[in-house]
Amino acid sequence: MEQVYRWRTGSGRRVLIPIAEEISTVLQRELNMGYDMKVYIGTDSQVKGSVTDFATVVVFLRKGKGGFMYILPETSLLKMSVKQRMLEEVARSIEVAYHLCSVFSRFGVDMEIHADINTNPKFKSNDALKDAMGYILGMGFAFRAKPDAFASSSCANKVVQ
Repeated sequence: MEQVYRWRTGSGRRVLIPIAEEISTVLQRELNMGYDMKVYIGTDSQVKGSVTDFATVVVFLRKGKGGFMYILPETSLLKMSVKQRMLEEVARSIEVAYHLCSVFSRFGVDMEIHADINTNPKFKSNDALKDAMGYILGMGFAFRAKPDAFASSSCANKVVQ
């Protein structure tokens, strides 16, 4: 998880220190300002020919006062089925959550993982729902799927379009 210089803010600023250090500093600042914070982590992907672009986001919401996010863009050349891609999105979110959970715990900030997987069985992504839910919950994280998974289906989605 040493993608130190690949992380960026929602406004485009590159993060030049380890993301855990950056987030620790940001949480300290936000909590000192009196904000009640919650964190959501999600990943979305977009297939473009033989390339799959992934974007993992860490979204911070200040209760009633807006929010901001950090983005980790990545690219893969592996050909994947829809189910494989959905589970790869979940794996990327879990990797980030696992890397950062001690920071969130230290500051007493709740965190959820959002999966861009449809709860409606009519959609292909639904094939991965049970596996993804088991994976996320088995790692001890809170879980949301569509339509409640805004970090992946809205925030990360905007990055990979």
